[in-house]
Amino acid sequence: GKGNPIDRFIQARLAQAGLKPAPWGDALTLVRRATYDLTGLPPSPEEIDAFLPAWKKNAHEAYKGLLDRLLASPHYGERWGQHWLDVARYADTSGFSNDYERSNAWRYRDYVIRSFNEDKPYSRFVLEQIAGEDLQPNHPELIVAQGFLRMGPWEHTAMTPNLVSRQNYIDDVVNNVGQVFLGTPLRCAKCHDHKFDPIPTRDYYRLYAALATTQPAERPAGFLDEENRDDFIVNRKRVEKLLAIARENGDALYHKREEAAKEWYKKRGRSAEYRPFNVRRGTKNDDKPPRFVGLSTAEEGRLKVREGEVRIWTRRLERYEPLAQSVYYGGDLHQNSRKLRMPGPKKKSELNRSKTAPVNHIYAGGSVYSHKDIVSPGVLSVMGLKTVSGKKEDPFRLPSSIEGRRLPLARWLVHPDNALAWRAVVNRVWSYHFGRGLAGNPNNLGASGKKPAHPELLDWLARSFQESGGSFKKLHKLIMMSRAYRQSSHHPEVEKLKTKDPGNLLLAVFEPRRLSAEELRDSMLAISGELNRTRGGLPVFPEINMEVALSPRMIQFSLAPAYQASPVPSERNRRSIYAYRTRGLRDPLMEVFNKPDSTESCEARDSAAVTPQVFTLMNSSGATLRSIAMALRLQKEDRELQRQIVRAFRLTFSRYPSREERETLREHYHEMVQYHRGVKPGRVSYPTTIIRSLVEEFSGDPFEYTEKLTSHTNYTYDKTAADVTPETRALADICLVLLNANEFIYVY
Repeated sequence: GKGNPIDRFIQARLAQAGLKPAPWGDALTLVRRATYDLTGLPPSPEEIDAFLPAWKKNAHEAYKGLLDRLLASPHYGERWGQHWLDVARYADTSGFSNDYERSNAWRYRDYVIRSFNEDKPYSRFVLEQIAGEDLQPNHPELIVAQGFLRMGPWEHTAMTPNLVSRQNYIDDVVNNVGQVFLGTPLRCAKCHDHKFDPIPTRDYYRLYAALATTQPAERPAGFLDEENRDDFIVNRKRVEKLLAIARENGDALYHKREEAAKEWYKKRGRSAEYRPFNVRRGTKNDDKPPRFVGLSTAEEGRLKVREGEVRIWTRRLERYEPLAQSVYYGGDLHQNSRKLRMPGPKKKSELNRSKTAPVNHIYAGGSVYSHKDIVSPGVLSVMGLKTVSGKKEDPFRLPSSIEGRRLPLARWLVHPDNALAWRAVVNRVWSYHFGRGLAGNPNNLGASGKKPAHPELLDWLARSFQESGGSFKKLHKLIMMSRAYRQSSHHPEVEKLKTKDPGNLLLAVFEPRRLSAEELRDSMLAISGELNRTRGGLPVFPEINMEVALSPRMIQFSLAPAYQASPVPSERNRRSIYAYRTRGLRDPLMEVFNKPDSTESCEARDSAAVTPQVFTLMNSSGATLRSIAMALRLQKEDRELQRQIVRAFRLTFSRYPSREERETLREHYHEMVQYHRGVKPGRVSYPTTIIRSLVEEFSGDPFEYTEKLTSHTNYTYDKTAADVTPETRALADICLVLLNANEFIYVY
C-alpha cells in the first residue's frame, strides 16, 4: 500500500522496464486471496458480509483489520505449519521397505502449529528444533521440538552395516539443515568440494562432526496441557482390539508349534530342557527344534503374518504413551530402527562419563570406510562468521565434547550476521505468498539456483524480519499490505507484459495459484458443512480410494494391515494436516493434486494441471460425497431453489451468481430431477474381511489368510446417492459443477 517499502523496490524495477503495475484487486478478490493464504480455507459468506461494509467505509483499514483477524485465527498455524512440515518432511512412518511406525511424530506436527500460532520468534523456533535439550534439559516440548532432526526417512536393518546406517542418518540431517536454514543443499560436498558453491568437503565433514553425537530415540516426554488427547481412549480401544485379533489368530498356531516342540524334546529324552519359543530363540540351533516345528509351510506363513501384526499394533499402542520422536547426545552404539530407545532422563555428567566422543574424519569419496584427515566439529567457513572471538587458529570450531555441540551450531544459523540464513527464510515466506520466491529456488540460493529477481528487496526483507524480532506475523502483514500483493491478477497490457516480462519476475501483476491438495479437500469439507475444525491430536484416517486402501503393500517381510478410514465422519473430516501420513501409501486425491513426497524437503508445491485431476474431481467418490453433503446443507438452510443456487455460489466462489448463471443452473436442475427419477442408485457397503495371498519366503509355497477390517464393522457412512431424493441428487449435480470450476480451484 501507500508508503510500503516493498513497493518502492518493485515499482523502481517496473519503471526501468517501462511497465505499470496492474490495478488494485477488488474487495472480494482480496478477502478470498488473504483468507486462503493465511488459513488455507475459503471465507464464509458471513465473513464476507461483515467485511464489505467496512471496506466501503475505509478500504485500507478494513483490509488491515482483515489481516489482523486472520493472523489471530488458530487456522493460521495449521496453514503455515503445513508449509514448514513440507520443508521438514513430516510423516508418521519411517519409509523404505519396513516403513516402521513413528507413533509419536504427531506431537512434532502439533508443536509446529502451536509455534506459528504463538508467533514464536524465528531464532527461538530454530534453536528449539536443533538444540532444544541444550536450552532446557528434559523439557517435554523441547524434546518434541527436536523431532525436526528425525523427520527424514531412515531405517537400519541387518542387511546394512551399522556404520553405513549411521552415516546415512547424519548425511540426511546435514543436508536438510543446509537446505532448510541456509537455502543451500550440502550433499554435493560429501564426496568432493562443492562443484558450484564455495563449500569444501572439509566443511561438510565439520558440520557432520557437529551432529555426530546426535542419536535418534523415542524419548520420554510428558504430555503437555495444550496437547489434544480427547480421542485417546476410543482410539486406544480400537488398536487394542486389532492387537487382540492378531494375537488370537496366531495363538492356535503358536500352541501347535509349542506342542510339537515339546514332542521334539521328548523324543530326544530332553523334556526337562523345553523352554517357550521366546526363551529358546536365543540358544544354538543344534540345541533346539526348528523355528516352525510342527507347522506346514502355509501355517508357517500365517504365523509370520500374525507375529508381524502383533509387532505393528504393539508399536501403534505407543502412540498413547508420553514419548517423543526425538534425539539425544551420545556416542555411537548399535541401533535397531524398529525400536530406538533411550533410558530415562540422565544427568549430563552421567552421559559424559558413560560415552566416548567419536573421532570424525573426512570420508574419501563419501565412503565411511575410507578415512582421511581427522576433523573437529565446526561451521561453514565461507560465511566468514566466526563461532569464537579473538585471533584463534580455528575461528569456526564448535565444542568437541559429546554434549552441547548443537546449540552453538543453532546460534550460528540464526546469528544476525548470517545473512544467508535470514535471506533463506524470508525468501521462503515470500514464495508462499506469490507462488515464487524472490530467488526462484528456496532450497538452493547458491550458484546453481535461480538468481534473485529483486536482490535488494530480498536483503531489505531479511533485515526487516530480523529487526521485527523474527515475527512471521509481522512479515506476513508487511508483505500482504503491499500494493504488489494487493494488485489484480488481470493486467490491462497483457501483450506488452508478455514481451517485456514473460515470467512475471518483475511482479507487474498478481499471479493466480491453484489450491493445494490440502486446501482443495479442506475447502470442499468446509463448503459442504462437514469440516471438523478440532485442532491437534492423534492422526486421523480420511477416506481414500478403496482399491488403494485395500491393495497389498509389503512391509517388514509381510503385508501391511489394510488402510482403514476412521469409522466416524467427525474423525474422517478433520483438516488434512491431521491425516495419518504413510510414506509407503499415497492418497490418490492428494497425490494427483501434487501433495509432495516426504522423502525430500519440498521447497515449492508443483501446480501442474493434468488430466487425472479433472477425472478425480468429477468422478471420484470423494467429490461425489462432498457434493451430496453440500446439497443437503443447502436444502437444510433454504427450501427455495434460486436462493440455494445463490448460496452455493457464495460458498464456492465468494460472490453472487449473475442472472444468466442462475437461469442456466435452474434449467439444469429441472432436467436432472427428471433424469434422477428414472435412476435407482445402488447402496455402498465396505467389506469387513479380505482374503490375502502370499508366498512363504523360504519354501516358495503360496498360502492365504483372512484380514478383519474392524473399522468397517460399525462404520458410519456418508450420505450417498441411494440415501437422498432425486431433488437432492439434482442439486448435488449443480454443486459438483461448481466444485469443478476454475473459479473455485484457483485463487486470483
